[in-house]
Amino acid sequence: MSKVAFVTGATRGIGKQIAITLAKDGYDIAVNYRTANEELEAVKKEIEACQVACLPVQGDVSKFEDTEKMAKEIIDTWGRIDVLVNNAGITRDTLLMRMKQEDFVDVMQVNLVGTFQVTKHVIPYMMKQREGRIINISSVVGVSGNAGQTNYSASKAGIIGFTKSLAKEVASRNILVNAVAPGMIATKMTEVLKDEVKEEIAKAIPVKRIGTAEDVANVVSFLASEKSSYITGQVIHVDGGMLM
Repeated sequence: MSKVAFVTGATRGIGKQIAITLAKDGYDIAVNYRTANEELEAVKKEIEACQVACLPVQGDVSKFEDTEKMAKEIIDTWGRIDVLVNNAGITRDTLLMRMKQEDFVDVMQVNLVGTFQVTKHVIPYMMKQREGRIINISSVVGVSGNAGQTNYSASKAGIIGFTKSLAKEVASRNILVNAVAPGMIATKMTEVLKDEVKEEIAKAIPVKRIGTAEDVANVVSFLASEKSSYITGQVIHVDGGMLM
């Protein structure tokens, strides 16, 4: 029987690469998306090209009923969830003085509350299986902070506390919970930066380059595998040494 991985926010960027990398590892993939789009069809094709099954599951992680429905749909289809990757996230960057209340609340609701809600509905199935892997995508700014990102940094710091606490709760059931904290990663969000800005950023990183989605996905692949069976409650930075 194939193992099943559930990746939220999986139609683009880091989430898409995580889904494809886990498909290459042999997992059937449940791909979460909020609204149907061309990117969903593209990622589905790439996953199925790895000779595994792909189940698109529609839902907004910030809505409790949606997260319950998505978990049930995966269980009804495949009967198990072995790996959960909480990747869905948004940004609403601005200085605190200019930040509207909804800018703060919306980011917390998707990034932190969404992680709680998805996990809450998946964890009972993992408890019954007596095994599982939960990998939460945090950020280095959840550790260091960043001007203009009080909302995002707070949500990502919250994910770290959530990860460590849950790891202590479920370790006895062979469920391992870890976080990955990416630094500056090349995605569509960073494509808008001018080349000279990207060069300056790269110079400030000890390994002298901006990271790729593959760099993050490879660490998720390791944490999902048996090779990480003695690792839980950890935050692994994927940042080229940007934050030490």
